[in-house]
Amino acid sequence: MLVSRFLDYLIKEKNYSPLTLKAYQKDLSDFEIFLKNINQNFTSADSKHIRLWLSTLTEQQLADKTINRKIAALKSFYKFLLKTGTISQNPAAQLSSLKNHRQIPVPFSTAEMQQLFDLDLFPDDFEGLRDKAVITLFYSTGIRRAELINIRLQDIDFHKKELKVLGKRNKQRLIPLLDYTIKALKDYITTKENFFKTPPVDDTHLFVTKKGKKMYEVLVYRIINSYLSKVSVKHKKSPHMLRHTFATHLLNNGADLNAIKELLGHSSLAATQVYTHSSIQQLKNIYNKAHPRSKK
Repeated sequence: MLVSRFLDYLIKEKNYSPLTLKAYQKDLSDFEIFLKNINQNFTSADSKHIRLWLSTLTEQQLADKTINRKIAALKSFYKFLLKTGTISQNPAAQLSSLKNHRQIPVPFSTAEMQQLFDLDLFPDDFEGLRDKAVITLFYSTGIRRAELINIRLQDIDFHKKELKVLGKRNKQRLIPLLDYTIKALKDYITTKENFFKTPPVDDTHLFVTKKGKKMYEVLVYRIINSYLSKVSVKHKKSPHMLRHTFATHLLNNGADLNAIKELLGHSSLAATQVYTHSSIQQLKNIYNKAHPRSKK
């Protein structure tokens, strides 16, 4: 019951993604099972019980990233319980994330992205034009997977060349659209209207399946992996990789970090700076070639 209320709160108040909700639900379920085994429950558990659970996870050799997500789930859950008056003290208040060596993914190169669009890999039918619009939108705007899935037709202003998206914590932002992106969207929308003789089952959202239902997460991953596999041998192919590629390519071409922060919908520059690693490398190469003392 407590977990259901918490998840409902994250959906309605915080606009968390379905994948995060599913992960948090699993994390809290695992913690609840652990507590039952030591004759405790969510409201009776204290900080030492939480530390004991985390130590067992470490003994199981779970990845630091996984444990940190479980820590985040507990901190958020107990903060909610305190806020709603279910508990009087927060046993997770002093929890700190584990320090891990973050592996920064390598973005797709400009050549790979250019090849993807130049080779005309997208079929000239409903699914092909939809997939092209999906990938074009990811690469040209840097939006998140959940943001793309939830785009409604009314969120696009072709006259102003703007897209309105609802990001994390219900933060709304406007993103400019390139002419190339607008063409891809219009081609898809026209084909979509012709493809469905009657309005699709979901006629509110921009992207739908061939059965007319709202697009779902697994299909988005499948689309990206299918097309990017034709031009890249990189192991990771996902919506986040296209978001990473968008930011990196902008930085490499001189875009201001603050502007990219706004486009990505980040609340702080710290979140945006993770995308600068390859730009720094490019800067080093330019610096080493250009500085008079570099060849000394």
